Amino acid sequence: MTKSRATAIGFVAVLLWSLLALFTVGSAPTPPLLMNAICFTIGGTLGLIWTGCSGGFGRLRTVPPKIFLFGAVGLFGYHALYFSALRLAPAAQAGLIAYMWPLLIVLFSGLLPGEHLRPGHLLGALIGFAGAALIIASGTGSGFQVEFLAGYGLAFLCALTWSGYSVLSRRLGDTPTSSVAVFCVITAIASWGLHFALEETVWPQSTTGWLSVAALGLGPVGLAFYVWDIGIKRGDIQLLGTSSYAAPILSTAVLVLTGIAEPTWALAIAAALVTGGALIAARASLSA
Repeated sequence: MTKSRATAIGFVAVLLWSLLALFTVGSAPTPPLLMNAICFTIGGTLGLIWTGCSGGFGRLRTVPPKIFLFGAVGLFGYHALYFSALRLAPAAQAGLIAYMWPLLIVLFSGLLPGEHLRPGHLLGALIGFAGAALIIASGTGSGFQVEFLAGYGLAFLCALTWSGYSVLSRRLGDTPTSSVAVFCVITAIASWGLHFALEETVWPQSTTGWLSVAALGLGPVGLAFYVWDIGIKRGDIQLLGTSSYAAPILSTAVLVLTGIAEPTWALAIAAALVTGGALIAARASLSA
């Protein structure tokens, strides 16, 4: 597989993740850990079927247990935080903060061996963080609202978790993509256990709710992981970071077009700042 093809495959994940907020809203009021459990059961099953059909089970025997633990922690942590954030704060605003991960991937990749942080990286970070600050200050258009702070905080932890996971995965380049199926299965088992211990069981309340959960498990919390794994391990990770700047714009546009989020100037400017910051940081990498 060529580097450019792997990069293009990785970008499919960005398109799928632009639907993550939409389907998460559609799944309400199902609690976060139960969401994790259902979605990763679907995504893990999908991965195991693909692994079996491609003859990939043999390679899994060579994967150290610490790799499985690393992957499961990354997937579990990000999605538990994300689902919780969108239950505690408006979807468009929390989603924009969570989608600071493309910017953070570019920044963190500058810390990899042979890479360097440049002034453009830092300028992009400042602009992106200004967008996040505007989201918090403007709330849903009626000014600062303290009741959403917990959701915004969890959304930022999402961005840190996924960007850290993605960059560190680069150091695991020899790990087969089929290992992602095991990550998903471990995440599903942990999520079921923690759900029954900590949450009240509230299943999706309608056909739309069940369809939303199924779509999450098949796409943003399923296929997306496998194509993203191929991209970050075999493709151009900084170019993926560049192309990923489209994620916050796409996700916000989907929410506005479906009527879930109200189109406001503050939301548009914040989306532009978060996206622009990622683009500036990525250009600093590409021009090096």
